[in-house]
Amino acid sequence: MTQTHVPVLAGELIALLDPKPGDVAVDCTVGGGGHARLIGERIGPTGLLVGVDRDPAAEERFAELAAEVPCRTRFIASDFATALSQLRDESFEADLIYLDLGMSSMQVDTWARGFSYTYDAPLDMRMDPEQELSAREIVNEWDERRLARLLREYGEERYSHQIARAIVRARRREELNSTQQLVEAIKSAVPIPAQFGSGHPARRTFQALRITVNDELTQLDEALPAAWDLLRPEGRFAAISFHSLEDRRVKRFLADRARGCICPPELPVCVCGRVPEAELLTRRAVAPTPGEVATNPRSKSAHLRAARKLGGDQ
Repeated sequence: MTQTHVPVLAGELIALLDPKPGDVAVDCTVGGGGHARLIGERIGPTGLLVGVDRDPAAEERFAELAAEVPCRTRFIASDFATALSQLRDESFEADLIYLDLGMSSMQVDTWARGFSYTYDAPLDMRMDPEQELSAREIVNEWDERRLARLLREYGEERYSHQIARAIVRARRREELNSTQQLVEAIKSAVPIPAQFGSGHPARRTFQALRITVNDELTQLDEALPAAWDLLRPEGRFAAISFHSLEDRRVKRFLADRARGCICPPELPVCVCGRVPEAELLTRRAVAPTPGEVATNPRSKSAHLRAARKLGGDQ
């Protein structure tokens, strides 16, 4: 595993969240702890930083970080949807809540986790090593139609049917237990010209499998309203996403909270009584600068959106 963790869009996230001494912050996806460290240093001794992650490696990293930052800390070993629901049941309130979605560098760079198509590793892709469902089970046991559907819906893969068929054909010869076996099956299904297009030919398939294994989109759909409920008036929420399926969900959620009257325009006065709950802090998604992409290529697809929760009198 690489020991260097580079938080994506760190400066932009800090500027939008604007952490202040005494703030209560919830980092829903601790990962390598890069963002958490920056927040913890700014909220100071009177602030509280709650870290959430289902990956045991992230818990270890957060324990190290907790000894170094000046703020109070708490860790919840859980997926972020469950953790936010738990905090809501506690009547917990926060000033800052943020998510850095997708994989962490720790996960990508740990060979045994099987998240990457760039080297041979066991087919796994579980963010929580204790859960039962893994990529190996999906690839070897799901039928062709179900495989094609997940590749199309979660990977937006143009060749979903061809790849699903190739996977089924390959597993008839031998069980697919490694990432390289899967990559070879994918390459056999993708036309040669398309293999030299945008990105690695296995990129979308690996994305779809990872999302399915970890139930990422359901998690996000449940987490967004739970996080919003936890925010105090004037609290700030932010999310960094790495593909359009995540970004569209965050965009729609925040736009809906920022929308006021929805009456038909022909009505002379508002009768719906709807008022905005949020002020959008990002009219468009914030992308990394060319300089950041040059120094950290993994940031290339990142998009940051943020909003401020309005109080009742606003």
